[in-house]
Formats: sequence, structure tokens, C-alpha cells
Amino acid sequence: VVIGCVGGGSNFAGIAYPFLRQNILDGQRTRLLVVEPIATPTLTKGIYAFDYGDSAKMAPIVKMYTLGHDFVPPPIHAGGLRYHGMAPSLCALYDAGYIEAIAVPQLATFDAAVTFTRAEGILPAPESAHAIRGVIDEALDAKEKGEKRVILFNLSGHGHFDMGAYQAYLNEQLQDYEYPEEEIKEAMQHLPEVNLPA
Repeated sequence: VVIGCVGGGSNFAGIAYPFLRQNILDGQRTRLLVVEPIATPTLTKGIYAFDYGDSAKMAPIVKMYTLGHDFVPPPIHAGGLRYHGMAPSLCALYDAGYIEAIAVPQLATFDAAVTFTRAEGILPAPESAHAIRGVIDEALDAKEKGEKRVILFNLSGHGHFDMGAYQAYLNEQLQDYEYPEEEIKEAMQHLPEVNLPA
């Protein structure tokens, strides 16, 4: 399984797309798993629709999984994952079933990051910690099932600029935030109308 965090999709694409090619052309069966925050559940709770790439409505309208262009990101510490949409290519692949997605809470993510730091001596960025949470969960699942599983993930950044977030976590000042379904439904009312020929 290949695992990466996602906000817009470039980090995951860089590590996973070569394996995707092998899956499509060579019949390989490598699982490709994206991990996103439950605070910005673009793939796991968004809808696949045409939307603006930005809140100012200046970027092109593209088909993607979206939480709505007027989405206001919650104050989580993985700033690089707080985008309302996702890369159109990744969205098309997810919609076609080539990619799996899960959403994880902030506290479990920081717990995984601390475990990783204690084991490896590397402080990961909160964004990368989402992938680490996915890795730990996959490893525990394999252990429970008695399976051998090769797990590859992308440690895409260090957490040296995120020491305040780690301090807040260790002082039990962070909390989980799950983006409300009502706000997603409301945002869908404001998507641009796109009429395509049949």
C-alpha cells in the first residue's frame, strides 16, 4: 500500500502515480490510499462537481471533489491540507476507484506524529502526520489479520515550524474538529452552474 496525505493532491501524486501506472498498464494491485483531515474531508464527504478553484472565483472552474469554493478552513494545524477542492486528475482517479481515501482526526494524527518521532527521531509536519496515522493504522490492521504488508509513505515535510502545535498537543490544548454535514450541504447550494452538451 502507498500512503500520502492530501490537501490539493501534489504530494500524494508524486509518490503514488508511478504505482498507479503499474496498476493500470501492468496489472499490479498496489493499494493507493490518501489520508485527509476530518476537518477538511474533501474526498470522503465532498461531492464530485464543477467548482471554482478559489474563493474569489478567479481560478478556472474544474470538476473535482469539493466542499464548496466559499469553504472557510477550520483552525487545524495542518495548514497545507485546508483546501476546499482537490486536483482534478486525483479526483477523477478516486471517482473511478483507483484510489482509496480515509479521513482522520487531528488528535489521532498528532498521536501518530509523536509515536513516529519517538521511534525515528524525526519530527514530521502535521500534514505528513496524517500519512503516518494511515501507516500506523495499516500496520495494526495487517498485524491483526496476520498479514505481511509492504507500506510506503511520503514524509513530505518536517515539523520544525510547527513546534507551537506540538506544544499545544502535549499540553492537551488541541481538539478534534469534524466539518459539519450541514455546512457542506449549504456550500453545495453555491456551486457554479455548468451546462455541458450531451
